[in-house]
Amino acid sequence: MSRKTLFLSLFAGVLTFTSCKSHYEVAAVQRSVIMVDARYDVQPDQRAAEFLKPYKHIVDSIMGPVVGRSAKYMTAQRPEGNLSNLLADIMVWAAKDYGETVDMGVYNMGGVRADLPKGEITYGDVLDIAPFENKIAFCTLKGSDLLQLFREMAAVGGEGVSHSVRMVISQDKKLVSVTLNGEPIDEKRDYRLATIDYLLGGTDKMETFKKGTNINSPQDAANNTRFIIMDYFRNETKQGRVVDADIEGRVVVEKK
Repeated sequence: MSRKTLFLSLFAGVLTFTSCKSHYEVAAVQRSVIMVDARYDVQPDQRAAEFLKPYKHIVDSIMGPVVGRSAKYMTAQRPEGNLSNLLADIMVWAAKDYGETVDMGVYNMGGVRADLPKGEITYGDVLDIAPFENKIAFCTLKGSDLLQLFREMAAVGGEGVSHSVRMVISQDKKLVSVTLNGEPIDEKRDYRLATIDYLLGGTDKMETFKKGTNINSPQDAANNTRFIIMDYFRNETKQGRVVDADIEGRVVVEKK
Protein backbone atom coordinates (compact mmCIF):
# COMPACT_ATOMS: atom_id res chain seq x y z
CA MET A 1 0.00 0.00 0.00
CA SER A 2 1.49 3.35 -1.03
CA ARG A 3 1.57 6.40 1.17
CA LYS A 4 -0.55 8.30 -1.35
CA THR A 5 -3.35 5.79 -1.52
CA LEU A 6 -4.94 4.39 1.58
CA PHE A 7 -8.07 2.29 1.72
CA LEU A 8 -10.08 2.59 4.88
CA SER A 9 -12.88 0.16 5.60
CA LEU A 10 -15.38 1.98 7.78
CA PHE A 11 -18.44 0.46 9.36
CA ALA A 12 -21.59 2.40 8.45
CA GLY A 13 -24.31 1.86 10.99
CA VAL A 14 -21.59 -0.05 12.85
CA LEU A 15 -23.44 -2.89 14.54
CA THR A 16 -27.14 -3.60 14.81
CA PHE A 17 -28.14 -5.45 17.97
CA THR A 18 -31.16 -7.41 18.93
CA SER A 19 -31.87 -7.58 22.61
CA CYS A 20 -33.71 -9.75 25.01
CA LYS A 21 -33.41 -7.89 28.28
CA SER A 22 -29.76 -8.37 29.31
CA HIS A 23 -28.82 -10.61 26.38
CA TYR A 24 -27.56 -9.01 23.17
CA GLU A 25 -26.75 -10.62 19.82
CA VAL A 26 -25.35 -9.10 16.63
CA ALA A 27 -28.13 -9.01 14.05
CA ALA A 28 -26.31 -7.30 11.19
CA VAL A 29 -23.08 -5.60 10.18
CA GLN A 30 -22.80 -3.02 7.41
CA ARG A 31 -19.77 -1.28 6.03
CA SER A 32 -18.68 1.06 3.27
CA VAL A 33 -15.26 1.66 1.71
CA ILE A 34 -13.88 5.19 1.41
CA MET A 35 -10.75 5.69 -0.69
CA VAL A 36 -8.41 8.33 0.72
CA ASP A 37 -5.84 9.44 -1.87
CA ALA A 38 -4.25 12.51 -3.49
CA ARG A 39 -7.63 13.93 -4.56
CA TYR A 40 -7.97 15.41 -1.07
CA ASP A 41 -4.73 17.38 -1.57
CA VAL A 42 -6.26 19.48 -4.39
CA GLN A 43 -8.35 21.59 -2.00
CA PRO A 44 -6.79 21.21 1.44
CA ASP A 45 -8.75 22.31 4.45
CA GLN A 46 -7.01 25.52 5.50
CA ARG A 47 -8.31 25.47 9.07
CA ALA A 48 -7.05 21.93 9.53
CA ALA A 49 -3.69 22.87 7.99
CA GLU A 50 -3.32 25.80 10.39
CA PHE A 51 -4.24 23.64 13.35
CA LEU A 52 -1.64 21.00 12.40
CA LYS A 53 1.11 23.47 11.43
CA PRO A 54 2.91 23.64 14.81
CA TYR A 55 2.76 19.87 15.18
CA LYS A 56 4.05 19.34 11.63
CA HIS A 57 7.09 21.45 12.46
CA ILE A 58 7.85 19.26 15.48
CA VAL A 59 7.36 16.02 13.53
CA ASP A 60 9.50 17.27 10.63
CA SER A 61 12.29 18.27 13.03
CA ILE A 62 12.33 14.73 14.43
CA MET A 63 11.77 12.72 11.25
CA GLY A 64 13.60 14.95 8.79
CA PRO A 65 17.31 14.69 9.67
CA VAL A 66 19.31 12.82 7.02
CA VAL A 67 21.34 9.85 8.26
CA GLY A 68 22.87 8.75 4.96
CA ARG A 69 22.26 7.92 1.33
CA SER A 70 21.03 4.84 -0.50
CA ALA A 71 22.33 3.88 -3.92
CA LYS A 72 18.96 2.52 -5.04
CA TYR A 73 15.44 1.61 -4.06
CA MET A 74 15.54 -1.57 -1.96
CA THR A 75 12.92 -4.09 -0.88
CA ALA A 76 12.66 -7.07 1.45
CA GLN A 77 11.23 -10.07 -0.34
CA ARG A 78 11.35 -13.83 -0.57
CA PRO A 79 13.37 -15.78 -1.37
CA GLU A 80 15.87 -12.91 -1.24
CA GLY A 81 15.72 -9.12 -1.29
CA ASN A 82 18.43 -6.48 -1.28
CA LEU A 83 16.93 -4.71 1.75
CA SER A 84 16.58 -7.91 3.78
CA ASN A 85 20.19 -8.73 2.85
CA LEU A 86 21.29 -5.28 4.01
CA LEU A 87 19.51 -5.53 7.37
CA ALA A 88 20.99 -8.96 8.13
CA ASP A 89 24.44 -7.63 7.23
CA ILE A 90 23.93 -4.63 9.51
CA MET A 91 23.28 -6.98 12.43
CA VAL A 92 26.64 -8.65 11.71
CA TRP A 93 28.35 -5.25 11.31
CA ALA A 94 27.07 -4.12 14.71
CA ALA A 95 28.33 -7.24 16.51
CA LYS A 96 31.77 -5.71 17.15
CA ASP A 97 30.18 -3.00 19.30
CA TYR A 98 28.93 -5.71 21.66
CA GLY A 99 32.20 -7.63 21.87
CA GLU A 100 30.74 -10.30 19.58
CA THR A 101 32.19 -12.27 16.69
CA VAL A 102 29.38 -13.92 14.76
CA ASP A 103 29.06 -16.46 11.99
CA MET A 104 25.89 -15.06 10.45
CA GLY A 105 22.98 -12.67 10.86
CA VAL A 106 19.22 -13.21 10.58
CA TYR A 107 16.57 -10.52 10.08
CA ASN A 108 12.99 -11.68 9.70
CA MET A 109 10.79 -10.46 6.85
CA GLY A 110 7.97 -9.70 9.26
CA GLY A 111 10.15 -7.11 10.97
CA VAL A 112 10.64 -5.07 7.78
CA ARG A 113 7.65 -2.77 7.35
CA ALA A 114 8.65 -0.48 4.46
CA ASP A 115 10.97 -0.27 1.48
CA LEU A 116 14.14 1.82 1.44
CA PRO A 117 13.99 4.78 -0.97
CA LYS A 118 16.82 5.84 -3.23
CA GLY A 119 18.83 8.93 -2.31
CA GLU A 120 18.80 10.71 1.03
CA ILE A 121 17.62 8.54 3.93
CA THR A 122 16.05 10.24 6.92
CA TYR A 123 15.29 9.16 10.45
CA GLY A 124 11.67 8.85 9.33
CA ASP A 125 12.60 6.45 6.53
CA VAL A 126 14.41 4.18 8.97
CA LEU A 127 11.51 4.38 11.42
CA ASP A 128 9.15 3.27 8.62
CA ILE A 129 11.35 0.22 8.00
CA ALA A 130 11.86 -0.70 11.66
CA PRO A 131 8.91 0.74 13.65
CA PHE A 132 8.98 -1.85 16.41
CA GLU A 133 10.98 -1.91 19.64
CA ASN A 134 13.07 -4.87 18.47
CA LYS A 135 16.64 -4.87 19.74
CA ILE A 136 19.79 -6.57 18.54
CA ALA A 137 20.51 -9.92 20.19
CA PHE A 138 23.05 -12.72 19.99
CA CYS A 139 22.80 -16.43 20.65
CA THR A 140 24.66 -19.69 20.05
CA LEU A 141 23.14 -22.65 18.22
CA LYS A 142 24.51 -26.17 17.79
CA GLY A 143 25.13 -27.03 14.16
CA SER A 144 22.30 -29.56 14.20
CA ASP A 145 19.93 -26.89 15.50
CA LEU A 146 21.19 -24.37 12.97
CA LEU A 147 20.31 -26.81 10.19
CA GLN A 148 16.81 -27.03 11.64
CA LEU A 149 16.61 -23.24 11.67
CA PHE A 150 17.49 -23.21 7.98
CA ARG A 151 14.72 -25.78 7.37
CA GLU A 152 12.29 -23.46 9.12
CA MET A 153 13.42 -20.57 6.94
CA ALA A 154 13.01 -22.72 3.84
CA ALA A 155 9.46 -23.65 4.91
CA VAL A 156 8.35 -20.01 4.60
CA GLY A 157 10.31 -19.37 1.39
CA GLY A 158 13.32 -17.60 2.92
CA GLU A 159 14.28 -14.94 5.46
CA GLY A 160 16.87 -12.19 5.59
CA VAL A 161 20.31 -13.78 6.03
CA SER A 162 23.79 -12.30 5.95
CA HIS A 163 26.45 -12.52 3.24
CA SER A 164 28.03 -15.69 4.65
CA VAL A 165 24.96 -17.81 3.79
CA ARG A 166 24.26 -19.70 0.57
CA MET A 167 21.00 -21.61 0.78
CA VAL A 168 19.00 -23.59 -1.80
CA ILE A 169 15.36 -24.51 -1.23
CA SER A 170 13.05 -26.67 -3.33
CA GLN A 171 9.87 -25.63 -5.10
CA ASP A 172 7.88 -27.13 -2.22
CA LYS A 173 9.93 -25.14 0.34
CA LYS A 174 12.26 -27.85 1.62
CA LEU A 175 15.92 -27.22 2.43
CA VAL A 176 18.05 -28.68 -0.37
CA SER A 177 21.49 -27.43 0.71
CA VAL A 178 23.17 -24.72 2.75
CA THR A 179 26.70 -23.50 3.36
CA LEU A 180 28.12 -20.95 5.77
CA ASN A 181 31.27 -19.13 4.68
CA GLY A 182 31.56 -21.69 1.90
CA GLU A 183 31.52 -24.67 4.25
CA PRO A 184 28.76 -27.18 5.05
CA ILE A 185 27.23 -26.91 8.51
CA ASP A 186 29.09 -29.00 11.09
CA GLU A 187 26.33 -30.52 13.24
CA LYS A 188 28.65 -30.82 16.25
CA ARG A 189 30.03 -27.29 16.15
CA ASP A 190 28.61 -24.19 17.87
CA TYR A 191 27.64 -21.20 15.75
CA ARG A 192 27.15 -17.61 16.90
CA LEU A 193 24.23 -15.66 15.42
CA ALA A 194 23.25 -11.99 15.41
CA THR A 195 19.52 -11.33 15.18
CA ILE A 196 16.74 -9.45 17.00
CA ASP A 197 15.41 -10.24 20.46
CA TYR A 198 11.90 -10.82 19.12
CA LEU A 199 13.07 -13.98 17.36
CA LEU A 200 14.72 -15.50 20.41
CA GLY A 201 11.26 -16.56 21.59
CA GLY A 202 10.82 -18.78 18.54
CA THR A 203 8.48 -16.37 16.76
CA ASP A 204 7.82 -15.98 13.01
CA LYS A 205 7.96 -19.79 12.66
CA MET A 206 11.63 -19.91 13.64
CA GLU A 207 11.07 -22.00 16.75
CA THR A 208 14.64 -23.28 16.88
CA PHE A 209 15.80 -19.92 18.20
CA LYS A 210 14.32 -21.04 21.52
CA LYS A 211 17.25 -23.48 21.75
CA GLY A 212 19.76 -20.64 21.66
CA THR A 213 22.29 -20.47 24.47
CA ASN A 214 24.73 -17.84 25.78
CA ILE A 215 22.17 -15.14 25.10
CA ASN A 216 23.37 -11.54 24.84
CA SER A 217 20.25 -9.38 24.60
CA PRO A 218 20.78 -5.83 25.93
CA GLN A 219 17.38 -4.23 26.52
CA ASP A 220 18.02 -0.51 26.84
CA ALA A 221 16.58 1.67 24.06
CA ALA A 222 19.97 2.41 22.48
CA ASN A 223 20.04 -1.17 21.19
CA ASN A 224 16.85 -0.77 19.15
CA THR A 225 17.41 -1.92 15.58
CA ARG A 226 16.37 1.45 14.16
CA PHE A 227 19.26 3.15 15.97
CA ILE A 228 21.69 0.48 14.81
CA ILE A 229 20.52 0.92 11.21
CA MET A 230 20.97 4.69 11.49
CA ASP A 231 24.43 4.23 13.00
CA TYR A 232 25.36 2.10 10.00
CA PHE A 233 24.19 4.77 7.56
CA ARG A 234 26.06 7.48 9.45
CA ASN A 235 29.21 5.36 9.49
CA GLU A 236 29.02 4.78 5.73
CA THR A 237 28.52 8.51 5.19
CA LYS A 238 31.56 9.27 7.35
CA GLN A 239 33.56 6.85 5.21
CA GLY A 240 32.36 8.62 2.05
CA ARG A 241 30.21 5.68 0.96
CA VAL A 242 26.64 5.39 -0.27
CA VAL A 243 24.77 2.42 1.21
CA ASP A 244 24.16 -0.35 -1.31
CA ALA A 245 23.15 -4.02 -1.33
CA ASP A 246 22.44 -6.55 -4.04
CA ILE A 247 20.61 -9.82 -4.54
CA GLU A 248 23.53 -12.23 -4.72
CA GLY A 249 22.20 -15.76 -4.39
CA ARG A 250 22.02 -16.04 -0.61
CA VAL A 251 18.65 -17.81 -0.85
CA VAL A 252 17.77 -19.52 -4.12
CA VAL A 253 14.76 -21.57 -5.14
CA GLU A 254 15.78 -24.69 -7.03
CA LYS A 255 14.62 -24.66 -10.63
CA LYS A 256 12.24 -27.36 -11.85
